[in-house]
Amino acid sequence: MDPIPESGYYYPNKFALITLKALEEVMGKNGLNAILNLANLSHLIGNYPPDNLEKAFDFAHFSMLNKALEEMYGPRGGRGLALRAGRATFSDALRGFGALAGAGDLAFKVLPLQAKLRIGLPAMAKIFSQMSDQKSTVEETDSEFIYTIHQCPVCWGRSGEDKPVCFVATGLLQEGLKWVSGGNEFRVNESKCVAMGDDVCEFIVQKKPIG
Repeated sequence: MDPIPESGYYYPNKFALITLKALEEVMGKNGLNAILNLANLSHLIGNYPPDNLEKAFDFAHFSMLNKALEEMYGPRGGRGLALRAGRATFSDALRGFGALAGAGDLAFKVLPLQAKLRIGLPAMAKIFSQMSDQKSTVEETDSEFIYTIHQCPVCWGRSGEDKPVCFVATGLLQEGLKWVSGGNEFRVNESKCVAMGDDVCEFIVQKKPIG
């Protein structure tokens, strides 16, 4: 697999560590080691990033990890694993961060569903914008929320794709919405993707829960 040149944009080590542990949980140590080899990231085998918030994990490496998932398991298999890893990443770690930590409080739990979403989605965006070089924003229409990633680590340096590829981000949003809403599932579709030639990665979140 051709390496993606380093971007100079970073995730905190902790975010990368969480994702690697989530992938290991989903595919086992050997599966993850094979992915790391394929992604030219063999230096990470048995040597995960430290558990700190230093911005040191390059977006290019995160993107290579995701690309390797697709190469090894095919688009469908890779997609399923990436969604699961994204969900695990949120549930294992991110829900304890910043403004999201309050979503388990009684005062938050009694809010109407749409109020929870109005608070929760921007809180997720804010965590990424503040703690990493991934800038995220949220807008609202009558029937949906539009979650936009302006510098996307999931598909960094990729181009020529005919479908959106940022499934880790989709899974993370799905699990985040489930957490802030108190257990509902929501439809999240990536409508724009930098890997397809769009200028941002954009995710449409339906306000109405599934089922």
